[in-house]
Parts: sequence; C-alpha cells; structure tokens
Amino acid sequence: MSQRERQGQPSASPGIEGRIVAVCVSERKGTSKTPVPEATLVAGYGLEGDAHAGGWHRQVSLLAVSSIDKMRAKGLDLVCGDFAENLTVEGIDLPGLPVGTRFVVTSPGVAGGPLLEVTQIGKQCHQGCAIFQQVGDCVMPREGIFARVMKGGTVRPGDLFSEFDPDIYLVGILTASDKGSRGERSDVSGKVATQMVEDAGGLVVSYEVVPDEKDLIKQRLLRLCDEVGLDLVLTSGGTGLGPRDVTPDATLDIIEKQVPGIAEAMRIESLKKTPRAMLSRAVAGIRGRTLVINLPGSPRAVEECLQAILPALGHGIQILRAHAAECARP
Repeated sequence: MSQRERQGQPSASPGIEGRIVAVCVSERKGTSKTPVPEATLVAGYGLEGDAHAGGWHRQVSLLAVSSIDKMRAKGLDLVCGDFAENLTVEGIDLPGLPVGTRFVVTSPGVAGGPLLEVTQIGKQCHQGCAIFQQVGDCVMPREGIFARVMKGGTVRPGDLFSEFDPDIYLVGILTASDKGSRGERSDVSGKVATQMVEDAGGLVVSYEVVPDEKDLIKQRLLRLCDEVGLDLVLTSGGTGLGPRDVTPDATLDIIEKQVPGIAEAMRIESLKKTPRAMLSRAVAGIRGRTLVINLPGSPRAVEECLQAILPALGHGIQILRAHAAECARP
C-alpha cells in the first residue's frame, strides 16, 4: 500500500464519517469566528491565522451542527463560528468520541489529507460567552471537542471527515547531518527508514534534516512528541564518538523513560556485521506516548537495525497508545 493510500484510508469501523460544513477563524480570542472558503492546518499548531492556534493540546476546536441546532431551538439566530469553533461538522456524534480518536480530512476524489487527533471533550467556561449571557446556556463547553494537528494541509467546507485507521502508526524522521542540512549530501538513510517503516504498517508524516546541533535536535524532538504527538520518532545520524555526534545526548535530555532493549537489539544485530557496532551510543526511550529511537547514519546500518526492531515496534506503540495490554505470546 502506498503512502497516499495509507493517508486516506479510514478506519474499518463503519459509520464514523461526516462532512465539514464550515471552516472558521478569528484574529482575537474571546470572539466568534468567521467562516472562510479554506484554511491551512499546520502540524503541531492548528489553523493558520487563528487566535487559538498554538503548540498545545487544544489546537483546533470542533462542534457538530446538531449541537448548534439545540441552541437554535431556544430561539437563537446562529451561524457557524458563533461558538468560536474552527470546524463545524455534520454526521458525527463528536462528544461521544473517545479521546485519542484520529480523523483524516479528505477532499472528494483526493486521497490523503490533514490528520487530527481528539485530545479533549468539552471545556470549562469561566466567564460565560455572549450566548450564555443571553439565554443562560451554551453547548460548546459540553459538546465541543478539541484536537491537535498531526499532519497539516488545506481544509475546506465539503471535505470528508473520516476516522483514520488506528492500526497505522504515525512516524517522524529526523536526520542529524551537518552536510545534509547544507544540501551537500543526500539523505539516503532517511529514505531507507521511510520505506521500511511504511512497508511495516507506519505512515511517515514528518521528515526533516537538521545540523548536528544539540539544542536544535532537542527542539525538534520536543515539537514532534509534545505538539504533533507522533507515535514514533526515528532519528538518523550523530550516534558515534565524534565531537559533533550529539543525537543520543539530545534524546536523553527529552525522554522520560529509556527502553534499553531496543538499542541493545540494534547493536547485537550490527555486531554480526562489524565489531565497530559496539561504538554506537544510540538510545531509545519514551516521552509521553511517543517512542523515540536513534538510528545510525549509514543507510546499510539503518536497514540492519530496523530489520531487527520493526517486528516488535507496532505492538510497543499499541501499548503506548493503550490499544494493547501485554506482550505475552498466545
């Protein structure tokens, strides 16, 4: 299956599909939003140009047409955006969705599109919006939902809003290479990792080459883990003994728990080919619900290491996402 096919493949769960009725933005917080013909969803941020966008868990707000209709029944003349929602959707029971549900936005006849993950159902309303002050009630705190953007792209009224296949894990590739970042070397290792991960059931939604700068690597890792919320981040390069090899150091600074068996398995496999594998300082660990793994910089070594660990990664990611409970074989 190709990358584009995976991006557009909805979950096998029937019926969880709707349509976006309106896309709305506002320049200031505390005001209703204005419908626009289209807008850009930015990964780890939200809707471009919207005051509520940012690197937090409530990057995009959504409300169902059926929820707005409840307030119209109270005698209010309402249009999309009056509840400060970014996306108005029909055909889905939004407040009934579990946190962690993922959706893909697709234009009719076009495979793939932006990916969203539900992060919160409802919210606490501290001051009371204009609608609440008018009728003593507001549906947004109860039935509005919030999401983060895991893959960016354009969103328009009329786009389909479908559950994304939960068995497909979302991956970021971060290559650390001074020469690669300057365009002096092609990142073959990143291409090898992308192909192997997608053949194993993942989908690469983020790819970047950065110089061997510890603080920059940390910054990018934090964004992919905390703001984008990917399942797996693979780094390539910077795992040796050289003075510019700082990828493991940056990784150790941001992970919360180590997973030493992954790095051990990669070194064991590589030691079958060369004793120099023992010089690798690669580490693996968890931040939140993201698994971060350091791969070597050599394309051949990347292939060897991924062959050793890919069979177990899918199950590990499902455990992190609370979709699986144990590792015992049947």
